[in-house]
Formats: sequence, structure tokens, C-alpha cells
Amino acid sequence: MIKLSVNINKIATLRNARGGNIPDVVKAALDIESFGADGITVHPRPDGRHIRYDDVKNLSTVLKTEFNIEGYPSDSFLELVTLVRPHQVTLVPDPPDALTSNAGWDTIKYNSFLQDIIQRLQKLGIRTSIFVEANSLMVENAAKTGTNRIELYTESYAKNYIVNPLTAIEPFIAAAKTAIECGLEINAGHDLNLQNLHYFAKNIPDLKEVSIGHALICDALYYGLENVVRMYKNCLKI
Repeated sequence: MIKLSVNINKIATLRNARGGNIPDVVKAALDIESFGADGITVHPRPDGRHIRYDDVKNLSTVLKTEFNIEGYPSDSFLELVTLVRPHQVTLVPDPPDALTSNAGWDTIKYNSFLQDIIQRLQKLGIRTSIFVEANSLMVENAAKTGTNRIELYTESYAKNYIVNPLTAIEPFIAAAKTAIECGLEINAGHDLNLQNLHYFAKNIPDLKEVSIGHALICDALYYGLENVVRMYKNCLKI
């Protein structure tokens, strides 16, 4: 069964818009777990505009499922994950002012940089994943960093799925096959939703986990959070 990790950044964004602690991010995460999610994902950024470092620390003491922390490996980020010791760290190449993740790593240019970070994290017992485009060359070089997994950046799939699902999925199938040949496990995320998720899950070989936040939280406005977690889990049944 492909695992669903729910990114709760948007819940923190709603809280921060008004101040105070409504909605309660920790309670929401625990509820999402109880509704059937296999993990919780957060992506703290330096400006604290959604998930804050204190949220990460608070979550780490109570979560019962897998905890995945995404982020650019700055000194402060690495200090945080060293303290928290999540199950997985997903490394993304976002600059500090990025609105959202919008590109994968150039795993050729940054190979030695990533190797150093990954070795440091793995020594702490943390599984590592690298955010990459659906590009076999980038996947091959991701494997050279020593990472455990890659996370396929699926924005182009989601955009092109509306036009032609077969054309949209082809580069991701090729990238996934390359990953398997290189001994990498596969995650995926970005703009996956109730319309395109099942087709993606059905066609990507050996997909381990998807991380979904924005679309899932938006759908929850209409269907309710508990229903939506189950709906997304159903999309992953292949």
C-alpha cells in the first residue's frame, strides 16, 4: 500500500493569519493520523509564515505515524532536524523567499553538497529523500549522493494530466524505472489531487509514499477533513 503523508502547512497558515492557536496545528495533525493518514509532513521556512520551528518540536513529541520534514538544508534547518530526529528528511532546493517548492535539485551541480548533508543525516538514523524532476539523469546522480529515496516533483504531471494523462505520466514512469535500477525508493508530491492521484499511483512502479497538502486541505473545506483523508487513501489503492 502506498503511504499518504499529509502536509499540514496550510493549517498553520490559517492559524497564523489570525494569530492565537486556532486551528491547533498539533491537534489537527493528531486528528489526521486518527483519520488514517500514514504520516505527517511539514516544511518549515525561515520566515515562519506557516509551520514554525516550535511547531516541529511540539509535533515530534506526540506523533504516532511517520514524521517527514521538508526543507532547504540551511544551518538552522539541520540543527532542527538533528534535535527532532524525524523518520525522514526531504531535501528541497528552495531559496528562503520561495512561495512553494518549484524545482528539483540539480543533482550534478550539487552532488558533493548533498552527499555531505545526507551522510550527516543518515548517521543520525534519518532516512533521506531528495526532491528531483522527472529526469533520468538527475535521478542517476541523486543515487550517487547516497540518498535512500527521491521525491518526484509532480507539478508538470498535474498540469499536463488535464490535457493528456498518458503524455503527462510518461517521463515519470521513465524516471521511476531509473530510480529502481539505481536502488532508490520513490516518493512523490506537488499538486497531486483527487483527480490525478489514482492514475499516477497506478502507473508509477514501486511508489512508496505521496506527500499532499494544499489540495487535500482545500478539498477538506467541502468534504470535511476526515472524509478527505479517506478519499485520498482510496486513490492510492491499486
